[in-house]
Amino acid sequence: MGIIMREFKLKNGINVCVKTNKNTPRIAFSLNFSINKPEKISGEYLLMTRLLLKGTKKYSSEELSVILDENAIELYTEMKYDYLRFRFVALNEDFELALSVLTDIIKNSTFEEFEKERIKLKGELLAELDSAKVKVSDLFTKTVYKNHFYGSSYTTILEKIDSVKFEDIKNSYFEILNHSAKTLTVVGDIDSNNAENILNKYFYDIPAPVNAESEITAPQKINQERVELIKEDAEQAQIIQGWHVCSINDKDYPSLMLLNIILGASGLSSRLFLELREKKGLAYTVRTSYEAHAKSAIFSIYIGTEPSNIKTSIDGFNEEITKIKTIPVSDVELFNAKNNLIGKQQFITETNSQQANLMAYYSISGFPYSYQDEIIDRIKKVTSDDLIKCANKYFTDDYVVAIIKP
Repeated sequence: MGIIMREFKLKNGINVCVKTNKNTPRIAFSLNFSINKPEKISGEYLLMTRLLLKGTKKYSSEELSVILDENAIELYTEMKYDYLRFRFVALNEDFELALSVLTDIIKNSTFEEFEKERIKLKGELLAELDSAKVKVSDLFTKTVYKNHFYGSSYTTILEKIDSVKFEDIKNSYFEILNHSAKTLTVVGDIDSNNAENILNKYFYDIPAPVNAESEITAPQKINQERVELIKEDAEQAQIIQGWHVCSINDKDYPSLMLLNIILGASGLSSRLFLELREKKGLAYTVRTSYEAHAKSAIFSIYIGTEPSNIKTSIDGFNEEITKIKTIPVSDVELFNAKNNLIGKQQFITETNSQQANLMAYYSISGFPYSYQDEIIDRIKKVTSDDLIKCANKYFTDDYVVAIIKP
């Protein structure tokens, strides 16, 4: 029997996709609510998301933990910039129990541990920022997304979080709950008709989805900017250079994914690794990343190196960028990059949980649940000429360089 996928709407209008994977012992569930408004104060949404698991009208925080632990239910709330995600993985026989706990959290969270959780969050962020690698990422993010919701970095959260009030948290949550698009996925050994009946039983009184227009604007255009911070106990320099590029909804998305693989995301075989670490001995670590949000995306290069190598490393970045903009990628390198990327796409959907999360992400972003198949097909069609055009379009002189050094 082949893969069975069925899409339908619940009685309250929530879009659902059930994918039946026979003979798997655990069912995965993912529910996304769209974020249509930027938070008023940095850290407000993050604190809200953490508090959703800290007790309901029915269960205390401790009682929730006991129920989840005793039944091996892995349940999480996660805040992304463009959506709030509720997800869980449970044994097949505990699917309804997990749903009952989750719907209680969605409808009846009390947010009662507000002050305790705020103190805990601040401590965790301070501990994270002790890492020079985290600190350079923080510096880069708030610079490249200056004055924008996406630029809510750890340091900006620490600066603002004491201004967040209990009522802010509650108001933000109910705004999202009542005025958001909603999409839901279930993946596992479950009949889709049975799943539909169970989901309607537990979600009938969840507010219907609202396709409100997003008030999150596109980030302002960046000019070339270099920012530096001294971290006295740092043992090496940390550098990130990055550009604003297109996001998942653009025709250039597959080309940028392949440029990421070729330049720095394929480990030992990537160009930056071979040139800057293997040949020039500049790097402890060097890689690229391509991080996409609804309104923007960033393509960046990261290196950890000796402080004396800062200029040489940045020159090395620019040298490899110039090559990719001017010299066609060979058929062999392009073929290998495509195989690498398609392999990664298949790897990130091995488990029921990975499949449920990715399908829900595509759906809340406005694409079909099966959008990954289309992406893979488009990756196969990318040409060397496409890569040169894409590199010249996005890798301009308008970039941000962030540096942490001793």
